[in-house]
Amino acid sequence: MLLPIASAIVLGMDLKQYLSKRNSVIDLASAIDVAPSLVSQWKNATRPVPAARCPTIERATNGAVRCEDLRPDVDWAYLRVTSMVNVENSQEMKAA
Repeated sequence: MLLPIASAIVLGMDLKQYLSKRNSVIDLASAIDVAPSLVSQWKNATRPVPAARCPTIERATNGAVRCEDLRPDVDWAYLRVTSMVNVENSQEMKAA
C-alpha cells in the first residue's frame, strides 16, 4: 500500500519530517506491517531503522523517504546496482 504524498517529492526528507508533513505514524505502520510504536521509535531516533526495512519504507512513501536518508551508513548505491544485476541475470537464466 502506497501512502499519499504531495505532488512534489522533497529529496532528502527524513522520517520525522515525512511523518510531520504528510502522514501519521499509524498510516505508515499499517502500510509496512509493523507496530506504530516501532515507527514512533524510528521517528524519534530512539531506535535505528533496520537496513532491511529501508526499501519497504522507501516504497511506502513513494520515494519521499529514501534508504540513503534512513541509513546513511549503508552503501545503498552498491546494493541498488547489485540488485539490478541480479534481476537481469535471473531474467537471462529464465529465458535460456
